[in-house]
Amino acid sequence: MVSKARRSASQWDSGMPMVPLKPNEIMQLDSSPLRAADITPDLKKQFAFLSGGRGDNGSPIIVFPEFPAFGEITDGEFHNVLTYLTSVPSLSSTGVGFILVIDRRQDRWAAVKGTLLRIAGSFPGNLQLVLILRPTALLQRTLSDILFKFNKDEFKMKVPVIMLSSITELHAYIDRSQLTQELGGTQEYCHEKWISHRTAIEGFALMVKKTAQILQSFGTVLAETELPNEIQATTILLSTHTNKKDKMKEDLLVALGQGSRLLESINEPVVRDLDHNMNQDELENLATVQRLLSQLDETETAFDEFWVRHQTKLEQCLQLRHFEHNYREVRALLDQVSEKLATFSEVGISPAHADHIFCELTTYEERVCEVLDRASSLACDGDDLIQNSHYAEDSIQPKCKELRAISENVSSNLRAKKDRLLKAMELHHCLERASKWVDDGIYLLASQPVDKCQSHEGAELALKELEQHLDNAGQNQLTELSTIWSEYEAVLNQQFRDQVEKVFQKQASMQEMFDKRRVSLKKLAAKQTRPVQPVAPRPEAFIKSPLSSPAHRAQQERRCSETDSGNNCEKGNGELQNGDAIGTHASLSEEEENLAVLRRHVMNELLETERAYVEELLCVLQGYAAEMDNAAMAHLIPAPLQNKKEVLFGNMSEIYHFHKRTFLRELEEYTDCPELVGRCFLERMTDLQIYEKYCHNKPRSESLWRQCSDCAFFQECQKKLEHKLGLDSYLLKPVQRITKYQLLLKEMLKYSKSCEGTDDLQEALTSILGILKAVNDSMHLIAITGYEGNMSELGKLLMQGSFSVWTEHKKGHAKVKDLARFKPMQRHLFLHEKALLFCKRREENGEGYEKAPSYSFKQSLNMSAVGITENAKGDNKKFEIWCNSRDEVYIVQAPTADVKTTWVNEIRKVLTTQLEACRASQQRAPDPVFQFPPVPSGSVSLSPFKSGQRSFKRGEEKKADACSPDANSSSSPKPTGKGSPDHKTKRQSDPTPFGFKGWNKTSLSLDASEEHDGYSSAEDPLNSDPEDDIGKKLCAGKYTVMADYEKDAQELSVKSGDMVELVKEGEDGQWFVRNLSSSKEGWIAAANLITLIGKSKSCQSLTSSDGSGSGNLSTSSSCSETDTTFPDIKP
Repeated sequence: MVSKARRSASQWDSGMPMVPLKPNEIMQLDSSPLRAADITPDLKKQFAFLSGGRGDNGSPIIVFPEFPAFGEITDGEFHNVLTYLTSVPSLSSTGVGFILVIDRRQDRWAAVKGTLLRIAGSFPGNLQLVLILRPTALLQRTLSDILFKFNKDEFKMKVPVIMLSSITELHAYIDRSQLTQELGGTQEYCHEKWISHRTAIEGFALMVKKTAQILQSFGTVLAETELPNEIQATTILLSTHTNKKDKMKEDLLVALGQGSRLLESINEPVVRDLDHNMNQDELENLATVQRLLSQLDETETAFDEFWVRHQTKLEQCLQLRHFEHNYREVRALLDQVSEKLATFSEVGISPAHADHIFCELTTYEERVCEVLDRASSLACDGDDLIQNSHYAEDSIQPKCKELRAISENVSSNLRAKKDRLLKAMELHHCLERASKWVDDGIYLLASQPVDKCQSHEGAELALKELEQHLDNAGQNQLTELSTIWSEYEAVLNQQFRDQVEKVFQKQASMQEMFDKRRVSLKKLAAKQTRPVQPVAPRPEAFIKSPLSSPAHRAQQERRCSETDSGNNCEKGNGELQNGDAIGTHASLSEEEENLAVLRRHVMNELLETERAYVEELLCVLQGYAAEMDNAAMAHLIPAPLQNKKEVLFGNMSEIYHFHKRTFLRELEEYTDCPELVGRCFLERMTDLQIYEKYCHNKPRSESLWRQCSDCAFFQECQKKLEHKLGLDSYLLKPVQRITKYQLLLKEMLKYSKSCEGTDDLQEALTSILGILKAVNDSMHLIAITGYEGNMSELGKLLMQGSFSVWTEHKKGHAKVKDLARFKPMQRHLFLHEKALLFCKRREENGEGYEKAPSYSFKQSLNMSAVGITENAKGDNKKFEIWCNSRDEVYIVQAPTADVKTTWVNEIRKVLTTQLEACRASQQRAPDPVFQFPPVPSGSVSLSPFKSGQRSFKRGEEKKADACSPDANSSSSPKPTGKGSPDHKTKRQSDPTPFGFKGWNKTSLSLDASEEHDGYSSAEDPLNSDPEDDIGKKLCAGKYTVMADYEKDAQELSVKSGDMVELVKEGEDGQWFVRNLSSSKEGWIAAANLITLIGKSKSCQSLTSSDGSGSGNLSTSSSCSETDTTFPDIKP
């Protein structure tokens, strides 16, 4: 009933066939608009139904049971029900015609007539016979007989219409087994069950059709899908199609389950009663469901066959994409190993170099073999795909051939390179043996004593030694050059040829010297016929030969191979024949030659390690940094590492380019004069400071590495690079390199004591050490936390270190120690050009850079407002740092006396630099009076320090006497009682440069026991009254106004807090005053001035701000006279 579609593999590519339905089946969905589900309410009225019975000739029977409300049935309902009922039987049955059984036994003639008229007017099928059970009531039966005869023509029936009086008469036309029990038959009929079966069958048929259409459409989509070119896309496509296929299979299983349940429902009567005979309609329903199930099975089978082919094609596509991906990787690896093999020299420049190359080549051979094995395995995989009838055979086969060809080429290149390298090693060792044999011969010639050769026995002995050396030539002696050129033609380049010729010439020279020596010795041995008294040679003759021992022959090779060396040897021969000293044939001393060799050795190490360093940096930048931008590796990079390349690698790229393009090339220029290499370092010292930036970033880099060190990205990169060590080891290379330079420079300096470039080497070493110190200091500096200011404003970091610190504070006239500080504080001090920072060291847990300490900022001292006492309390490891007239004193204990001395000297340098800056500033000032910046309006002090803090010892005041003004006097002025700018005192001799204005003499004390422990103690009274500094008479200078003053238009007005300068005194008791705050000038009466500035101090009397340098010295070491506007100690 259903034809099964067959297609070839090529036909399946265009889609999947759908199993067609027979046009005459019950479910003629395209031609029949009505289904049981559409007219279920009409069918349930049961005014007509198919009982399932058949007439004698197989005609289907439609029964019109008694239905009192038949007249109420609309024409539409009547037409739909009859249309549907006539469409249910098979076409073969409906072609015979229907038998209508109309039961109107309990009705009237009018009902019979109405039924016949409706049937005659709208019955949709063929009729064969109409049987009417007329009314049984006497009157109605009589009327029926009469009226039927008269109205027979009105019905226009083309088939017989028979009026039956009883059921018995009906049985004469239709067998009882084909009639329901209401009509006296034996057939069982349930109208609701019939409707249910019809609805289910039609629904199942529709499901089968839709399922077939969906499968057909899905098959077409699959067949028209283009195959992706990427692995991931192919994998996703295969997964997507598989999921859709699984969903289709689920729908098929649902449909099959529904059909099976429907079939069981139809077969239920037979299962319940084996003797039950199905009527014709039930048999047709059963056959229909069975056909639909069969169609579903065939559709499923066809879809499965198509899916297998489609899935196979997708899997082959995925296999092809994997093969192509692996092919590209292997191809790149083959190119990589080919390029790497090309970099291996086939000759080498020395036996050790050739051995090293061979060792590296042997090591790299393992890597090459791995790549070749992978290429071979991939080619075999391609062969397997071809054998399994892969659709892309034409694409796979050429790639397999190419892999095998390239692999064979790489393998043959490797074998040839090893063979040539072995041949070169053989020649190198041959040259080495020959050179050693020649050196031994030259050493033998040089070591034979002249005086002993004058005797017969001595000459014989020396001659025997020469003969023995020549007898030992054997394999050590080079053969003819033509033989060497022929045997080693494959490995001889121009450099190697020159080397062979050099050794050969050296050998020829040695043999020539041997021949001359033998002739001389034979003559000496033959002339010994009488005793000869040898003449004692000059002492110089007994100087040991400058030729080195056999242990240093490698050093002699360069000298003896030179032309003048050969001449020297021949000259030595001539001198031996003439009886002169044999030791004068060499011009250079052994010590100088040894030092030259050692310098060359250090230079070779510098160049070799520099080249290796550059290669390592390039390897890291290409193998790791560049891969972070590779889209193919992006999925391996963890989130914390994304966009963090600059953090991880710092400025490594900048370092690489500097060494590759500049530094390495310049170093190579000093290969022949290594003692001058210091100049190269000095010229590039500024460029080498890029390491400071790298080291600053190292803690961040280390932290990021430890966070992501186990990620797949780093492991994949390390695997590709074949590094045994992780990235962290290579990130440490720049730090190790900058420290390596100072070691190499030390070695070079040690072997260049009397050479031309010694000073440059020493300066370069000092500069490199300075860079290392700056890097080390800055690494500590960036670990400071809690400092709110800008550290760049503090100037250059000069020193840093850990100390024990005690503090003392002076409050009022009493000296009070900090009772909480009996135990010293541990502080880390950072000395800058402009400030001294006190921090607390905090050790951190962790490893590497994470274990580095951090520092919590505590306070800072402005270097323009501090003083020092070099020896504190008799302890040679302690010194004092103080400020604010010793209101705050910090006793600092260094770990050692040397550390203390270094720090004191550095602080003195800072203070001296500030002093010189003050002097230079004063010399540049056009006005002899040192000009002060304006003081904020709220200030009441003229001094650059706080009021009451700049008083001096009365003992010094009593010693004051007048001296002439001299702004640049080398002697420091002693304070005068009046603070007059016209007087200054002669100070005692001071060995330090601190005796200038703004510097306290006590800060110069070398011992705290002198001058009251080097500073004015708390017991010394301060100046008792500020007015003593003013005196009864005003003097020129700068003052702070203490009250507002507004007189009239002729006099200058000032306000409290203004900074004023008394310029000159007039004849009428007035002073010409310049208001520095408002930039106005005018005259003010002297009496008024005394009132306005009566409690203010002149800047001159406190800090000797005038050009004469007179006035009192501040107890602070500050050279800046405006620092009091800012606090000296930052919280």
